[in-house]
Amino acid sequence: MLRSKEEWKADAESRLPSCEEIIPRNRAITSYYARLYLDHHDIFKWAGMAAFASSQVGVALTFVEIMLTPGRMMEDGGYQKAGDLFEGVGNFVAGAARTLFSLPFSVYDFASRNILLNDLEEIRKGNNAIYNDIAWAHRAYLEGGLAEIEKNISESERAFLFAGFRMIDEGRALMRSGNDFEKAKALIRDGNIKLLRHEQINTLGPIFGAISLPGRIVVSFGSELNFGEAAPAGCAPRSSFADHFGYLETLTGNRSVIDPEHRWQWIEESVLPAWYAVDEGFLTWKGTARRFKSMAEGEPNMFQQLSHFASTLSFLPELGQPESR
Repeated sequence: MLRSKEEWKADAESRLPSCEEIIPRNRAITSYYARLYLDHHDIFKWAGMAAFASSQVGVALTFVEIMLTPGRMMEDGGYQKAGDLFEGVGNFVAGAARTLFSLPFSVYDFASRNILLNDLEEIRKGNNAIYNDIAWAHRAYLEGGLAEIEKNISESERAFLFAGFRMIDEGRALMRSGNDFEKAKALIRDGNIKLLRHEQINTLGPIFGAISLPGRIVVSFGSELNFGEAAPAGCAPRSSFADHFGYLETLTGNRSVIDPEHRWQWIEESVLPAWYAVDEGFLTWKGTARRFKSMAEGEPNMFQQLSHFASTLSFLPELGQPESR
C-alpha cells in the first residue's frame, strides 16, 4: 500500500483553499474534476460530470453572496459601496447581480434567512463531501492502480465505489489490448455510473435529507447541468430537473430532486443522455475541450446559469411570508 486512505484524503484536501474560502474552494473542486477529465477523458467520465455539477453549485454559492448584498449595503450605510461588495465575484456576475435589485427587498430577506443561509449551506457541504468521498480514489488509482483502492476501501464503499473502479480498470485493460473497443467503452461507462450511484446514495442522501421543505422546491428548480458550449451542435445544452418533470410538478413538490427515485429518474432520462453527447464530442467538438479548460483554469462561466437560478425567486413569495420586521 502506497498510502492510507487518510493520507490520500489529506493529499486531496491540500489541493484546495480552506473551507472558509467558499467560492474559491468550489472553483478549485470544479477545476480538479475538470483537469482529471481533460487528462484522462477515456476513463474518468464521472469527473467530467462532476465538474459541471460542482460548477452549478458554484452558481448557488455566488447567488448567496448576491442575495446577501442588500443587507450588507444597509449595514455599510448605503448603496455607494456596491463595487466593494462585488469585488472578487467577477464583473459579469456582478452586473447580473445589480439587475436583481429590482426585486422586492422582502424577497431577499425571506430567501436569505429561510433558504439561502441554511439550505444552500447543506448544498455547500454536499459539494465538499463528494470531493472528500471520491477525489482521493481517483488519485490513488492513478498512482497505485486498483490494488491501492482495494486496500483502502471500507465495506460500505465496495458496492459502488470499488465496484466502479474495478469495472473502469477492466475496461481500461480491454481498451489497451485492442480486442473489444465497444465492450471496453461500456465497462468504463458503467463503472463511472457506479461512482455516480455512490455519490447519490451514500454521500448526498444525508445532505438532501437536511434541506427544509420550501428549500426543497428551490433546490429542485436550481438542479441542472448546464453544458453550454460543451454540448455539440444539435445536442441538448442543459439538463434541468424542473424542465424534465414540469414546473407545476416541481413547484407543488410532486416531483422533488430530494427524492432519490425522482433524482435518479431525472439522471437516467435526461442528465446521462446529455452528458454522453458531450463526452462523445470531446475529440470532435472544439467547444467541449474549451469549456473544460475554462473550468480547469478556475474561470467562472455562469451568467446563463445564474440567470436561470435567479428566476426561481419568482416562486419564493408563494412559499411563505417573511417574518415581521
